Amino acid sequence: MQVLHMNKGNGDTSYAKNSTVQSKIISVGKPIMKEAVLEMLCNNVIESMGIADLGCSSGPNSLSVISEIMDTVEAANRLLGRRLVSEFRVFLNDLYSNDFNNIFMSLPAFYDRLKEEKGLEFESCFILGAPGSFYGRLFPTNSLHVVHSSSSLHWLSQVPAGLESNALKRLNKGKLYISKSSPQSVVDAYLLQFRNDFSLFIKSRSRELVAGGRMVLSFMGRSSTDPTTENSCYQWELLAQAIMSLARE
Repeated sequence: MQVLHMNKGNGDTSYAKNSTVQSKIISVGKPIMKEAVLEMLCNNVIESMGIADLGCSSGPNSLSVISEIMDTVEAANRLLGRRLVSEFRVFLNDLYSNDFNNIFMSLPAFYDRLKEEKGLEFESCFILGAPGSFYGRLFPTNSLHVVHSSSSLHWLSQVPAGLESNALKRLNKGKLYISKSSPQSVVDAYLLQFRNDFSLFIKSRSRELVAGGRMVLSFMGRSSTDPTTENSCYQWELLAQAIMSLARE
């Protein structure tokens, strides 16, 4: 939680320059986000809409979802001939060492686009950073109307219990994740950690969302119940081999 982050800055190896897959996932989810926001607006006039993007990272993806939500609200305003939302409170969340500076430096251009494309003044949109783990409370009770998280919730809060590097017995030696050679105890440990983490995530958001609020979440899954299939663990097998080779050198 204290040290992990995506590669910072705008260099060739930065997350900002290497996040096109995540951008495509966000694009796939846009119709679902639009539907969720419109459903919420059907029965509500919201004076101040609270929006949280959890696991925002940095780079061009970080504000694209926020812009899409605002587009949906503005389209609903035009359709109904009245303003349904008076102002937006936007919270960008990621771990403490995330490159928030990269995001904040892009805000002037973002505000200019809001004014040019949507006629929204700076005073109508308040964007704030919210550092911390989303596996726990982040926001006041009943403060959010929309929660979005993409390509983030498949990351666990910690190494599963019993699999730490200082554990007495190395159950998953030389591996980064579940692999074909991992014993069932490793699979069970990862499953338990995910259940605990995701339950904590849901409980935390249930306190922070207003009644009738919406969440749109997208994260990695698999078509098979077997976690050792090639499309589930092959990339981690390769990465583990590369790191073990580097360690030997």
